[in-house]
Amino acid sequence: MTMKAKELRERSAEDLRELEKSLAKDVFTNRFKNMTNRLDNTSAINETRRDLARVKTLLRQIELNAETKGEAPKPAAPKPAPKKASRKKVAMKSRPKTPKAAK
Repeated sequence: MTMKAKELRERSAEDLRELEKSLAKDVFTNRFKNMTNRLDNTSAINETRRDLARVKTLLRQIELNAETKGEAPKPAAPKPAPKKASRKKVAMKSRPKTPKAAK
């Protein structure tokens, strides 16, 4: 039941959200059935996960397209310089001495 991205692009965003919920539920049930040894086709888990990823990707693309419509893409903000780790010397605490066992 592998879905093609081309077929998914024809669907509405609302339909994709419903499909996302059903696929997430299918992934859960397939994993549960696999753990209880009731799943015959174990490749169904990976197929369903990939279909779910396709749907999530398309939903994210729709979201990004909605945000950028009418707006120029914003330039990426420069990353701050990483902080250097401080090398403070930490005094070793001595452990309390334990009494030796009597022989």
